[in-house]
Amino acid sequence: MSAEERDLERFLRGDVAAADLPHREHLRMAFAILRRHDFLESAQRYAAALRIIAHRAGHPQAFSLTITLAFLALIAERLAAQQDVDFEEFAARNPDLLDKGVLAHWYRPEWRRDHRPIAAAADCR
Repeated sequence: MSAEERDLERFLRGDVAAADLPHREHLRMAFAILRRHDFLESAQRYAAALRIIAHRAGHPQAFSLTITLAFLALIAERLAAQQDVDFEEFAARNPDLLDKGVLAHWYRPEWRRDHRPIAAAADCR
């Protein structure tokens, strides 16, 4: 089992402290799961893990399905065009994904701040 597989298993079980999960690590785990599963399964498993991690950290309100699905969709779109890369190369080719504010291109600040339902969130700028 590779280190990435072990890290992903720990993440999916929620055995990662929120403090040990900076944005780059969110991106790495999303990359790992999207390489192994289709989008819907990835989204379900990734969101469940984040909910567990946020709950264990005492901040269940920090989880946003809107933001989670938007980031996963963006990562999946990029990954579809770059299937034969490892995470480091993927990150180097997509530096905008390392910016937590990248969703500002598609979502108004109040949607991201208020964690509105995904069906109402797309701004279609």
